[in-house]
Amino acid sequence: MMRAARAPILVFGHRNPDADAICSALGYADFKRRVTGERYQAARCGNSNVRIDAILQRFGVSLPPFIADVTPRLGDQMARELVTASPETTCAEALRLIEHHDIQALPVVVDGNRLQGVVTIFHLGQYFLPPVGEPRQMRRVRTSMRAIVSSLGARVLHLVDEMEVEDLYVRVGAMDIRTFEGFTEREEISPERSVIVVGDRRDIQESSIRMGVRLLVVTGGLSVAPDVVEAAREAGVGLVVSPYDSATTAWTVRSATTIESLMSRDFVEFRPEDRVREVVRRTATMGPAVFMVTTDEGRLAGVFTRRDILRPSETRIILVDHNELTQAVPGAGEVDIVEVVDHHRLGDLRTRNPILFLNRPVGSTSTIVADLYRQESLEPPREIAGVLLGGLVADTLNLRSPTTTPVDREVVTWLEGRAGITGSELAEIVFSSGSVILQNIPGEVVRQDRKVYEESGWRFSISQVEEVGFEDFWSRKLGLVAALEEVRDGESLDFAVLLVTDVKSQDSLLVYRGRPDLLERITYPVIEDGEVFELEGVVSRKKQLLPFLAGVISGEHARQDGGGA
Repeated sequence: MMRAARAPILVFGHRNPDADAICSALGYADFKRRVTGERYQAARCGNSNVRIDAILQRFGVSLPPFIADVTPRLGDQMARELVTASPETTCAEALRLIEHHDIQALPVVVDGNRLQGVVTIFHLGQYFLPPVGEPRQMRRVRTSMRAIVSSLGARVLHLVDEMEVEDLYVRVGAMDIRTFEGFTEREEISPERSVIVVGDRRDIQESSIRMGVRLLVVTGGLSVAPDVVEAAREAGVGLVVSPYDSATTAWTVRSATTIESLMSRDFVEFRPEDRVREVVRRTATMGPAVFMVTTDEGRLAGVFTRRDILRPSETRIILVDHNELTQAVPGAGEVDIVEVVDHHRLGDLRTRNPILFLNRPVGSTSTIVADLYRQESLEPPREIAGVLLGGLVADTLNLRSPTTTPVDREVVTWLEGRAGITGSELAEIVFSSGSVILQNIPGEVVRQDRKVYEESGWRFSISQVEEVGFEDFWSRKLGLVAALEEVRDGESLDFAVLLVTDVKSQDSLLVYRGRPDLLERITYPVIEDGEVFELEGVVSRKKQLLPFLAGVISGEHARQDGGGA
């Protein structure tokens, strides 16, 4: 099979992406293309939001395509360039196709590529070598006169109903005439169903015509007497001349059998969208060496062998702004992760091969990507510089987050000169683009920028939304609390929280839904009992809230001051 060129390497941010995840994916894909000359494509596995849209619209950059799942599917690993046959294909033609293309099975299709059956070399072998003790089956052929002529390359002297497909039996007329004339009674085969193969035995030729056999085949390219030809015409007996000897002719006539009578109609069908891991499990104890893949309408889409589904997936991805499978695009653990670029704590990621893992303690992944351009003395296009600047100022709250480092400040200055806009001007565009809470339904708000964590046997999620003030939160609080509870129940989490950050005051509110035993350990001031807490000076999920919650889970109750809250 000829396989297409390798697909581009996909660069993904985390699920429910924020601006940094989208912007760093766009920037890193551009950087890799320029440095390596290979194909890289930014992608996303979650919805955009007003902040992301504001950045991309400001610089005329398209949102990366949405790819919900990279789980290897059968359609990715099956053979699509197919060799097929029709039910009218002869055994001889089927054998030629199998040998020429070095394949094990031949799908049999009809109009519109609808799958009717499968013929394998095993089926053909059973036909040509039937069980010992069944000589009748050795002679059986289901075919048409035209197919016999085609297989032999015979010279036609007379044919009747040449396109009719019928069951016939082949006999070589090599015995005494008296023995020959008794074969119909001995074998209970009527002359009308007999194909007689004979050389220059005129007596056998004439006897066959008198009997009214279906077809008389004269072998060796020999001439046939005119009166014999005329007798065949008058008797309605087919008469052709084969260029081969009698033994070869008899075998070739049998090879003219159409595969419709041999093909298996008992086959298991798979779909292109089937997950490879499930197909591996289903086929583990199945007999066929080649399996068929069809559409819902029964049309042949591809074929595969066990080797096809056991080889590693050809999908290659790069993770940016995260390094945990719980946050990655679904299916990431089943494909080839080739690089990670991140600024978060180390997670649970495992890869099958050594990879480039770039993790730096800076305020955003966009900072890391922009710094790679600097290290390579490579000028990013204006729009990419602007996108990276947007991701940086969004993730560091315009350099006011406790995660901000001197490197972030240096990179902002470097990007400003190339994007044609200051970080503060872009931050104003981003944070005044509209309220995420007002522009989305509560379920979307708690899912837009959300990450799932596991700590000490606890599984929980942290959603974050940045607003200008808390007024919009309070107007939608009931719906947001209900949506948070729905997320927690739907994913069987121990708890789920929503961090609502005021980008101006640099304070946050924490909404909690989950196990009451943890609720009692949260030491921040309570605004509404059991639901909302006031987190003064807390703006970072990564550096402030996550460490605090991890400490609460482990039993460290005391609140830490400053940036460690």
